[in-house]
Amino acid sequence: MAPKSIVKKIIPEFAIGGYHYLAAFLGALFFGFPSRKIKVIGVTGTNGKSSTAAMIDRILNEAGVKTALSSSVEFRIGDKAWKNSSRMTMPGRFALQKFLRQAVAAGCQYAVVEVSSEGVRQHRHRFIDFEAAVFTNLAPEHIESHGSFEKYRAAKGEFFKACRKIHILNADDANCGYFAQFRAQKKYGYAIEGKNNNISEMAGGEIVLARNIKLSPIGSSFEIAGRRFDLKILGEFNVYNALAAIACARSQGVDLDICRTALAGMEAVPGRMERVIGAPFEVFVDYAVTPDALGKAYQTAKIGLGSGKLICVLGACGGGRDKWKRPVMGGLAKKYCDRVILANEDPYDEDSQKIIDQIAGDGAPNIEKIVDRRKAIKRALAMAKPGDRVLVTGKGCEDSMCLAAGKKMPWNDKTVILEEMAGLG
Repeated sequence: MAPKSIVKKIIPEFAIGGYHYLAAFLGALFFGFPSRKIKVIGVTGTNGKSSTAAMIDRILNEAGVKTALSSSVEFRIGDKAWKNSSRMTMPGRFALQKFLRQAVAAGCQYAVVEVSSEGVRQHRHRFIDFEAAVFTNLAPEHIESHGSFEKYRAAKGEFFKACRKIHILNADDANCGYFAQFRAQKKYGYAIEGKNNNISEMAGGEIVLARNIKLSPIGSSFEIAGRRFDLKILGEFNVYNALAAIACARSQGVDLDICRTALAGMEAVPGRMERVIGAPFEVFVDYAVTPDALGKAYQTAKIGLGSGKLICVLGACGGGRDKWKRPVMGGLAKKYCDRVILANEDPYDEDSQKIIDQIAGDGAPNIEKIVDRRKAIKRALAMAKPGDRVLVTGKGCEDSMCLAAGKKMPWNDKTVILEEMAGLG
């Protein structure tokens, strides 16, 4: 039996919070409260955490700072990097404190850490002296786990309560006012001109404002204070991620020109709107496991598509997680995609066919159901023609698929796409 299951079995539900808090304290104590010797930047929000954290990390490196990074995608301390295969956005209390201790020992001056609502609920952020808290955006997610959207938002809010130094807020997000109420020594906001309905919530804070946004099939560009930023990364959502990273960098005294140079050299974060094949048609993979993220991924994939078709492969996570979003995501696929193939994702102990039936809802002429994800990807590639785009969502750069009884099978969307593409040749 897993340690988590044992804890749930022997500790009364009302005492679970105390257990997590004590574990956080003991982890920090055991590793010598390492956050006192390094500046820790926490990034939270529903979507964009991994990309924003990677951008902050890249900018700090460009500024000559040695960093450590803990994200859903990877862990890195200085030049040593390894993949995050735990399926945990935020490591457990002892693991995170150990990571920070190793970063200190390696001479890192900063650590950039993704912070999840589940991690906050389990007090994983406690006894970490955060230099800055960065908010990307908020949309319904983990509703069944938290109990309501308000409780989900409140979990994020607890992180901002705990960080009293610097807050970095998305002034274009409808929830900006909620996070702006928490006290901090300094506050920074970021926004796109023409969309900034909540800048008034940032009274007294410095605003990083982007103008003249241009989106294309190969990247994006914008201007800040008369300086032009060019990104190789696709989508307006990545413009927001970049703005969050720039605002964070400004809070640490990093010059805009350094930010511009750092971001210009960045490729897509693995599994985040990542181009896998460029010709004769384009194929992308994207993590997109929320309706908000999926809609933005589809909108981005349509940019410059012209008369080409958008062919999409998607599924939904099993294990009873957020079942409400399945028909919503199916509706988005019907709306944006010319052809939709519904397939397995991470069924856990649920029936895969039932999951994709729930996504399909009443169905549509442009929807096919192929439970086997490899066969679904092969079908999508086979029907694509020059000028089309194929978008495979839900797994990103994950290296396994979760099945019943805690079993996992090796799986990587990018690898499968390349194998099946070679087979078609």
